[in-house]
Amino acid sequence: MKILICEDHKIVRDGLREILQQIEGVTLIEEAKDANDALIMFKSAVFDVMLLDISLPDKNGLEVLKLVKEKWPSTNVLMLSMFPQEQYAIRALKLGASGYLTKNTASSELLMAVKIVSRGGKYISQALAESLAFNLDKDTVSQKHENLSEREFEIMIKLANGKSLLDIGNELYISVKTVSTYRTRLMGKMGLAKNTELTKYCMENNLI
Repeated sequence: MKILICEDHKIVRDGLREILQQIEGVTLIEEAKDANDALIMFKSAVFDVMLLDISLPDKNGLEVLKLVKEKWPSTNVLMLSMFPQEQYAIRALKLGASGYLTKNTASSELLMAVKIVSRGGKYISQALAESLAFNLDKDTVSQKHENLSEREFEIMIKLANGKSLLDIGNELYISVKTVSTYRTRLMGKMGLAKNTELTKYCMENNLI
């Protein structure tokens, strides 16, 4: 089994590598610190499993997921994140992810998830499964944020958490003007005018 870890924090990559080395049949574990590194890795190998962080410095992880599934559909992608799983997991699964785990997951669950997705299966935590089952019982109404692009969605979350345009630009390596353009676009799509309204919306929908 060939595995690619795409995570910007080295200490996390080191921990993941140590856990994954316990899996019998693993022949290669490569590491990428950002999306660009990961795409370069695919030029030399096609991976059976990719562990992909949602929050990367150069590109949103969900955008990377979409690109990987388009170019290398045989790669099973397991998303890793610190974000609330109910909202992000559904978005990731719709884009082709094979599973979704939060970074505080126990190593035993991570090993089980990797084994399952490597065989073409799907893996979600019991907590997420219960949440999805609960939501099926409710009348499903399309939510405003579902129409946002992955980058708009990412910036919406940062704005809702009180970050300034400058802070967001620095984190995403884009200009303040570009962040402002994204803000205007996403606020227009959602019919909101103020950041306070955006924060309230995200809190009410368990996005932050």
